[in-house]
Amino acid sequence: MKKQILISVYDMEIGGIERSLINMLESFDYETYDVDLLVFSHQGEFMSLIPSMVNLLPEKSQYSVFRKPLKQCLREGHYMATLIRLVCKNAAILKARKRKLSEGSGYIQMQLTSKYTSYIIPPITKEYDLTISYAWPHDFAANKVKSKRKIAWIHTDYSKLEIDNQLDLIAWNKFDYIASISEACTESFLLKYPLLKNKITVIENITSPNFIKRMAEELYENKVALEESFQIVSVGRLSYVKGFDMAVQALRKLHDKGLTALKWYVVGYGGYEAELKALIAEYGLEGKFVLLGKKTNPYPYIKDCDLYVQPSRYEGKAVTVTEAQILGKPIIITNYPTAGSQVENGVDGLICELSPDGIATAIEQVYRSKELQSVLENNIKDKDFSNSHELMKLYQIIM
Repeated sequence: MKKQILISVYDMEIGGIERSLINMLESFDYETYDVDLLVFSHQGEFMSLIPSMVNLLPEKSQYSVFRKPLKQCLREGHYMATLIRLVCKNAAILKARKRKLSEGSGYIQMQLTSKYTSYIIPPITKEYDLTISYAWPHDFAANKVKSKRKIAWIHTDYSKLEIDNQLDLIAWNKFDYIASISEACTESFLLKYPLLKNKITVIENITSPNFIKRMAEELYENKVALEESFQIVSVGRLSYVKGFDMAVQALRKLHDKGLTALKWYVVGYGGYEAELKALIAEYGLEGKFVLLGKKTNPYPYIKDCDLYVQPSRYEGKAVTVTEAQILGKPIIITNYPTAGSQVENGVDGLICELSPDGIATAIEQVYRSKELQSVLENNIKDKDFSNSHELMKLYQIIM
């Protein structure tokens, strides 16, 4: 008898978490395990990348009420869910004001909404050997699934999140295990939740080099001729956290020094787009700092670049950095708290100061030194990034 596994995630929009999930699903042992995938909202370009061996559960409109627009919830007749969300929104605003949160009430609103809407939506009727709640918040898997064991995943630096930690602790305690993607993520998580030390285990993001290299060979529109410029590429959602505003400032500094051959391309989308476009215009970098928008497949852009840069303010463990390493690219990442878990400074990449000046200095260093470029490339070209063995940690939990 095959063991039964359920994995839940909200949608399959383009993002690092969803990309790491696709890599995991590409690596599963389907001879031994049946995998059901619960995608609350069947939307996002990555829906088409779900492997055929996975059983995608039918979409139910009730399961997506905690993120749908309120007007849509009303149109679909989710009156109680709409009321709950309105109450949660106001409660979150009050909590955020009381704590003077710099990022506002968004995270707490999501926590409250997830918790209280999970009580009114129907449960999963099938019983599983293992349930994996792959992305925060985790209330649905905690409250609505019958399973012999449950595991929740953490993908970010929890010391940086402005959330209601006590509210989260209630959900965490309903899981048998908590999977962290790195030792650095574990340390930051335990600063907030020291009582959960016995539940946490490190399971790194699964990478499938063959899948990434195969996808990188796809052709794409408007391919930039490499001889025209020194191409920098970054991949990530357009948000303050990802630091693309610092990237714009860094490129301006480099151009002011006469390094006008440098062009920077960002693959991604998000709510910070308007601010970034305004900043690009302010610094006169139209056509030099280019927002490429949403791309299902970012790998050809990474493959064709001269340098991959991750200018984030914080990360758990950036999936795209590992993917750029798999494709043999020199890497620069900013010195966010978990940076050292991914790059050995000066060996397989550079870790620079988390500032526009720091980013600009590191880029100039790589640009001016062919020798440094070769060192960084040579130190990763023979490295084995395949880590499907990490799944053994998951399989052992089921046994």
